[in-house]
Amino acid sequence: MPSKERKTVQGSERDPLPGARVTRPADPNEQIEVTVRVRRRADSKDDIASLIETHSAQPHERHHLSHEEFEKTYGADPKDIEQIEKFAKEHNLTVVESSLPRRSVILSGKVADMSDAFGVSLATYEHPGGKYRGRTGSIHVPAEIHHIIEGVFGLDNRPQATPFFRHFKPKENTATPTQSPPISYTPLQLAKLYDFPDGDGAGQCIAMIELGGGYRSADLNAYFSQLDIHAPKITAVSVDHCHNSPIGDPVSIDGEVMMDIEVAAAIVPKASIVVYFAPNTSRGFVDSITKAIHDTQHKPTILSISWGGPENTWSRQAMITIDNALQSAAALGITITCAAGDHGFGDGVADGHAHVNFPASSPHLLACGGTKLVGSGAKIQSEVVWNDGPGHGATGGGISDVFAVPSYQSKSKIPSSINPGKRKGRGIPDVAGNADPATGYKVRVDGKEVVLGGTSAVAPLWAALVALINQKLQRNVGFINPELYNGSAGSHALHDITLGNNGGYSARAGWDACTGLGTPDGKAILSLLSSTTKSKAGKGKHDK
Repeated sequence: MPSKERKTVQGSERDPLPGARVTRPADPNEQIEVTVRVRRRADSKDDIASLIETHSAQPHERHHLSHEEFEKTYGADPKDIEQIEKFAKEHNLTVVESSLPRRSVILSGKVADMSDAFGVSLATYEHPGGKYRGRTGSIHVPAEIHHIIEGVFGLDNRPQATPFFRHFKPKENTATPTQSPPISYTPLQLAKLYDFPDGDGAGQCIAMIELGGGYRSADLNAYFSQLDIHAPKITAVSVDHCHNSPIGDPVSIDGEVMMDIEVAAAIVPKASIVVYFAPNTSRGFVDSITKAIHDTQHKPTILSISWGGPENTWSRQAMITIDNALQSAAALGITITCAAGDHGFGDGVADGHAHVNFPASSPHLLACGGTKLVGSGAKIQSEVVWNDGPGHGATGGGISDVFAVPSYQSKSKIPSSINPGKRKGRGIPDVAGNADPATGYKVRVDGKEVVLGGTSAVAPLWAALVALINQKLQRNVGFINPELYNGSAGSHALHDITLGNNGGYSARAGWDACTGLGTPDGKAILSLLSSTTKSKAGKGKHDK
């Protein structure tokens, strides 16, 4: 018989959403699913973070693990999975799926049984944005499996993230959101302005996380035909029962999905694009990222993320789990690009303090900020920090309240936070690209030609650049932050943006909390990464 002693799952604490109130207890007979995330193998001799740190410091020695090597070294222990399955049976729960590399067990059962199993009280909450099933306080599990469990996701299904795309809105409010601004670009024009290397992305796979909305093949075919590009291969993958579900409104979150696909695929039309559709919950975010990273069928080489939320809206268990997954991606040679947010230095939190966005604040991905770019042909005429003022959007950026300064930023003179206490932490973004909807991207959404912007566009733009570089080098460059920070100053691989601010932080020479190291000079970045990968020849068999 299991003991009755229970222990708290560290970091699982939850408070209600602002303005939320309980309306009734959750239906005890409602069937729900949760994902239990378990620890890495207890017999792993190396810590994965140390592995990445060491190999990042010496790029020529980096060894990207194969999926098989990763599972054997850093996956879950089958015995731990068995213990979770036994626990599920004792509480009338059904095992839907288990995965050693994802270190996940998906359980299904009634609300009443889930509440008993995890020591929580679930209720229905109403808030200004709708309603959700939620809980307060911590999750509690039996003492005998406490040491195995790193997180439990799905008991609470509140909305977790926001997409970072923006329609052009004249400040006079005299035009519709779909009316074109004075300046706009196709993705191909921006690739030319940023001097991307030649290529088509053949052999590469770009994964995208989408938490709602969808795409229509007819729109994609029309868009790429207009650009005189053969339509790329697009695959939709369902996560946690969520599917490609276009809303049919060009002002809806379909704009996020379509822009992500069109920006990347226009530049690398022969790369495969795999879109992972998941619910907009912390569980959906965790499961979509781990599914993409450990997808041995499609084997993504790059993952683009255009969704996120302020650090203070996430549970600590979710942030730790996602950051661990991003470390796994680095070990596997997968590059992650992520939007830094569209709400300036406060990240949309109305408390007067500075905030940064997660997962962009994770030190194990490339956080992408935004600029306003004016160019003609292949020449950039001006480029400044994107800041259209209150209510119109500005690039996210600042200092993390959670993550420490990573070693690759140690020489970048990362400033202290402007918040009381002047915390020293991970600075975001790392890089930037055109994001102002007033100089936005020409895309097609739900049958209409529109112009969109936001840092959402910058993540797939950088993803496409990495795909071209991978293709040129015939290997995956993987986690490129150390190379960019250590080599960009001497090689001029990025355009340093020194004018503008995001409301709290100002641009300056070198790294800043608005545009990071700057915007890309694609061929110079290729040259920089070529010089750090020449001695890696012969190890490419581990990259696929």
